[in-house]
Amino acid sequence: MGFLAYSRLRYQLRSRYRQFIYGILLCGVIAIAANACQAQSGIVPTLPQHPNIQVFFNQNQASKYTDPYRNIERLGDNLERVITDNISKAKVSLDIAVQELRLPNIAKAIVDAQLRGVKVRLILENNYSKAWSEFTPEQIAKLNPRDRDRYKEFQRFADINNDGRLSEDELDRRDSLKLIKAANIPWLDDTADGSKGSGLMHHKFLVIDNQVVLFGSANFTMSDIHGDFTKPETRGNANNLVRVDSKELASHFQKEFNIMWGDGPNGKSDSLFGSKKPSRKIDYLVVGGAQIRIKFSPDPIDTAREQTSNGLIATAIAGTKNTVDMALFVYSAPFISTILEERQQNNVKIRTLVDPQFAYRDYASTLDMWGLQSNRDCKVGKNSAWKQPLKTVGIPNLTAGDILHHKFAILDRNLILTGSHNWTKAANHTNDETLVAIQNEIVAAHYQREYDRLYQNVTLGPTAKLSQATSLVCAERGKAKTKPTTEESEF
Repeated sequence: MGFLAYSRLRYQLRSRYRQFIYGILLCGVIAIAANACQAQSGIVPTLPQHPNIQVFFNQNQASKYTDPYRNIERLGDNLERVITDNISKAKVSLDIAVQELRLPNIAKAIVDAQLRGVKVRLILENNYSKAWSEFTPEQIAKLNPRDRDRYKEFQRFADINNDGRLSEDELDRRDSLKLIKAANIPWLDDTADGSKGSGLMHHKFLVIDNQVVLFGSANFTMSDIHGDFTKPETRGNANNLVRVDSKELASHFQKEFNIMWGDGPNGKSDSLFGSKKPSRKIDYLVVGGAQIRIKFSPDPIDTAREQTSNGLIATAIAGTKNTVDMALFVYSAPFISTILEERQQNNVKIRTLVDPQFAYRDYASTLDMWGLQSNRDCKVGKNSAWKQPLKTVGIPNLTAGDILHHKFAILDRNLILTGSHNWTKAANHTNDETLVAIQNEIVAAHYQREYDRLYQNVTLGPTAKLSQATSLVCAERGKAKTKPTTEESEF
């Protein structure tokens, strides 16, 4: 090879080498920039969904949507849109049991379904079955502070043109139950059994065409799905929604609905709610390879513990081998706490998040996990405090105004417990509730991501004030030997 040819080849190789290096550097810069943009937007990759069981979270970091009432772009799944899209596909029947329905887009979808010829039935909780526009000035004046604030929130929500008064057109567009009642949608609440409402009709589920079921922790309200209307910085209470395509599962929900519905409005007085219901056993089924257990509350107080909803939770936890992650609105179930402590002693790693308004209460089971003897326990000479207090129990730090409204747990990263059921005595023995256990890694992965997100910004352990208060009260009552009251002795 001549000198010129050699020099030319050497130059070409150097040029290609430089292009190669520049290419690597450029790709690196692009990747860093992309990661920076991704971190800034908060978006994470989407997770695969089970073909029959889809899971949605209103604070899901892998999705974006625009709040339809304020035109605000948010990170999260639009739970309202998931609900309305499914209602729009109803062809034969639509049964809805929800504690509270205040979102007009859902109300409009229900009305449209009836206009298409779909048989619609609606069950509400009696405390929330009145349209806002039905309240008289005298009734508004008697509202407690919380409900008065909610009424003022509705006024702002319904005042579309911001002129300080509500026209009939604005009420027709924003007062959900006014829409429902004007369209003569068949509905009833939990006073249909002749009571004043024996507990809470706390369900949040839909059954569509006896085939598709939607259920979860969210009520159909602004605050539970999109955030407080007058506080755009809120994200919505942390909630989840599950959609299951299964005729067998739908039949179980249909049976629960029919027990409450009876002959419907103006029929016989055969609706059954709360403690008037017969006890329902735990049902087992398989949907697309996922094992499912379903239990509806309530059960009589003398029901064998393992046959209740809290018993299903305890039994599932008793079988864990590695991890338990809990995200709960309220947690006051001493028996479940006992099972969890036994699991801890078998080296199961436990993490627990409870909403701040309930985590520090005297009856909260979080106190047991922190190794604190509650004031109530001190009064009766009982001590449920864990021998090895946990440092992985605390509260999530959410946007001010939002709450942790989830009622779920993930066991060994493949079994989830979810639904409307709070881990309390009232949910077990008084309220109308749904608890569903789903064993499937694809489904569990969605809940695990949500849990890990909540756990990133967490305050762990009791407050100093709580620790001091419980120790002082217990010291003062150390010599007291008082018999427990019925309320304190029953779990």
